[in-house]
Amino acid sequence: MRKQIAFGALALTAAVVLAGCAGGSNDDKSSDSSGDSSAELVIWTDEERQAAVKDAAQAFEDETGASVKIVKKNFEDLRNDFIAQVPTGKGPDITVGAHDWLGALVAAGVVDTIDLGDKASEFEPVALEAMTYDGQLYALPYSLETIALVQNADLVGTEAPATWDEMIQKGLAAGTERPFVINTNGETGDGYTMYGFQTSFGAPVFVQDASGSYTTEVGMGGAAGEAFAQWLGANGKNGTGYISTTVDYDINNELFNTGKAPYTIQGPWAISAYPDVKNIVVSPIPSAGGQPAAPFVGVQGFYLSSQSKNKLLAQSFLVDYLGTEEAQRALYEADPRIPAWSTLATEVASDPIIAGFLASAQNGVPMPSIPEMGSVWDLWNAAQSQIINGADPVSTWDKMVTDVEAAVKG
Repeated sequence: MRKQIAFGALALTAAVVLAGCAGGSNDDKSSDSSGDSSAELVIWTDEERQAAVKDAAQAFEDETGASVKIVKKNFEDLRNDFIAQVPTGKGPDITVGAHDWLGALVAAGVVDTIDLGDKASEFEPVALEAMTYDGQLYALPYSLETIALVQNADLVGTEAPATWDEMIQKGLAAGTERPFVINTNGETGDGYTMYGFQTSFGAPVFVQDASGSYTTEVGMGGAAGEAFAQWLGANGKNGTGYISTTVDYDINNELFNTGKAPYTIQGPWAISAYPDVKNIVVSPIPSAGGQPAAPFVGVQGFYLSSQSKNKLLAQSFLVDYLGTEEAQRALYEADPRIPAWSTLATEVASDPIIAGFLASAQNGVPMPSIPEMGSVWDLWNAAQSQIINGADPVSTWDKMVTDVEAAVKG
């Protein structure tokens, strides 16, 4: 049974905010006028998060006198609908969404910054980093997910390998068909899944600034990127063959589930595809290039509309009602992803599989949310596929970097 959320200590704060927020209109973007206790917040969510948001909304209504209208939408429709409807004044005050929407939302001018105050210390740093753009925080995070090393402990034991070479040696010693398997999305290439190995060479897709925000400076060129490309080629078709473009998502999972490979790189969404592996261990991705492997981390959270007629009230709902351990727990129970709330993340990490994905996420970096990332995927994936299939690593990689830089500049 979902626990009821109690927020009694926050009533006075929200009531004060309400007095200054009610009665605005979408025609006045900065208005948070006072004196009307009938103020309404509109929140867009999907089916999975609806009940948890409703719990927080009920407490908010009881304690402030404001009303909350919750609109259920398909998650895949949220981003486009938000961008289209916010400028017309028909959008919500708050929407749930993924962090990699952020660049497009900022570019469209449909989101506003939020201030977590002291609550910021309660969240996993990578979650806040993901929701930050040009040094400004734009959403309250609630969950994160990433990929990690998944191993069959009945074949290779429970100890996690620290390096690629150690993993391969243990995989070979297991006597299986393959020492390791990784999804390359077939001939398409899969830079997402390979990214932990790439970052272990010190070759990020884009450079991050001191705030954690991504710049448009391509970071995977030069010696570090070329070293990764050479490693990729050495383990491809003309090398060891440990990485192959014959492996897509389903083949990857079949090989691991049937015991033909003792190691793979996958996310928590794939664990249910391994019913025949009775002893799974999840750990951070081993380093191939000498530096820590930093896979992409995906974060979900709640955005504040730039056109909200009651911004202070919406800010209070986010920080004081969704930004609590009770609300974050309800969101986790509704949709069990790794919590962005640190103490709750530690609690659910009593499950060793979750603990492994959390440790990997804590090593990771947010997947870039800047619009320029859209210019990267096809070129990046194709270059990796070509190198795995035997193309010259350095020249292929360098051409890809040059092409990405040109595409980013427009």
